Amino acid sequence: MSRLLTIKDLKIEGYQEEKWNGIVHGVSLTLERGEVIGLIGESGAGKSTIGIASMGYARPGCRITGGSIEFDGMDLAQASDEELRKLRGVRIAYVAQSAAASFNPAHTLLQQFAETPVKHGVMTFAEAEVKAIELYRSLDLPNPESIGSRYPHQVSGGQLQRAMVAMAMSCDPDLIIFDEPTTALDVTTQIEVLSSIKNAIKQHNTAAIYITHDLAVVAQISDRIMVLRYGNEVETGLVGQIVQDPKEDYTRELLSVRNVRHDTMEHSDSDSTILEVKNISASYGNGVRVLNNVSTKVTKGMTVAVVGESGSGKSTMARVITGLLPPEEGEILFHGQPLSPSFKDRSLDLLQRIQMIYQMPDVALNPRQKVKDVIGRSVEFYTGLKGEYKKARVLELIEKIELSDSYLDRFPSELSGGEKQRVCIARALAAEPELIICDEVTSALDQLVAKEILTLLQDLQNELGMSYLFITHDLATVKAISDDIVVMYGGEVVEQGSKTEILTPPHHDYTDLLLSSVPEMDPNWLDGVLQHRLDLEARGVIIHT
Repeated sequence: MSRLLTIKDLKIEGYQEEKWNGIVHGVSLTLERGEVIGLIGESGAGKSTIGIASMGYARPGCRITGGSIEFDGMDLAQASDEELRKLRGVRIAYVAQSAAASFNPAHTLLQQFAETPVKHGVMTFAEAEVKAIELYRSLDLPNPESIGSRYPHQVSGGQLQRAMVAMAMSCDPDLIIFDEPTTALDVTTQIEVLSSIKNAIKQHNTAAIYITHDLAVVAQISDRIMVLRYGNEVETGLVGQIVQDPKEDYTRELLSVRNVRHDTMEHSDSDSTILEVKNISASYGNGVRVLNNVSTKVTKGMTVAVVGESGSGKSTMARVITGLLPPEEGEILFHGQPLSPSFKDRSLDLLQRIQMIYQMPDVALNPRQKVKDVIGRSVEFYTGLKGEYKKARVLELIEKIELSDSYLDRFPSELSGGEKQRVCIARALAAEPELIICDEVTSALDQLVAKEILTLLQDLQNELGMSYLFITHDLATVKAISDDIVVMYGGEVVEQGSKTEILTPPHHDYTDLLLSSVPEMDPNWLDGVLQHRLDLEARGVIIHT
């Protein structure tokens, strides 16, 4: 192999609070042709900043202040805009975390695939179409000859992410930066995308920088791993060494984040059912049912985890329970009394007793309201407290979510992802609810922050005796927090029971598929799980791609 990329003593600053602050502090790395290096660390570690800097780029509000970025003999930190334009998209490509946000909804996949190679004069549109079909086939996309005629909304999340990988590979680049490409995907879809990326890299001998916060995921793709924290290198080594014999405490902490454990409560005859979903069916008005005859229940003081891949109906069930989507059939009972299908017809008392925490805190918080106003508005609306009483309750809530009162005067843009989610938790707690529906509340967070949020939720449950309906596609989270588990597929409940019952073999075939799809700290895990999926398919288990 020959050296493709050399980054020496890279320093990057960001402008915040009217001054420049260091983000990356003298990081160095090398990358050979055909090699993959994984960058791992929690939010704010500098992973994405270093990744895009390898293209000679700094985000708005950031600047490269020191060091060199040498790509195939050219220092990108000193290159002209014209030189960089000729490189980007052709010899260096980028795959973003959110494919849905990166595609233009007004153009087909093929039109967007062809844009870069045609614009750079690498090939004609007709040649680009042939290349697209070849890449779609190699990435295991269905109907490779025709899928390019679809628009982004007409394919699944996993298919769209693979279409983005195809776009990045359209000009046969020497280097691809993968920036958290599977973070937002469910575990079964993640397998498909990881496998496609790994095969494409190997087939085309492409060098890659793979950015993630999940050490188990990066171990499947990378040759070497660099662990980062606060813009500094913690340690770098071969995958086997980092996974099996980490040298630094922080790396060992990353390895242990999956070990949050919840002492499962046993049911008794005196258990009080607070929520019962009975034979619910629902659709979004297009005649296609997204829930079909779903039934489950939540017991006081316990956590029910609802698990399944994207499209299984998990979040739709939450929308029905909260009154955002009226059911077509069935009913929902709260303490044995029917809930009105629409939230508009429910009393303030009922609205107060059932709260919801959403997946994306960035979207759930008003960017123009300070933290004290976000929490205070909920306090006043549900409890009627005003003035000093309201202020005291807000202070009490900010302490419960383990933030200092200095956060009260901050806007959401001044908070980290984990801090924003804590504020969303405080807003829900302000209503003093009996039941909180947690809809993928940790899926957008890195593992260390997710661990903190799960621990906080469990502590609050122990203190306040609340019940949780915890919607997730993360089996590691399910194992950590649940008392009972509901497994959903295709809008139906496949099986449900206590955590011990569901997680103890023998498993239902679909539950087996989900459990086997949780990445493990073994570089050979991906190859093993792909073989396991072939065995399941041979037994007739449906696996979507």
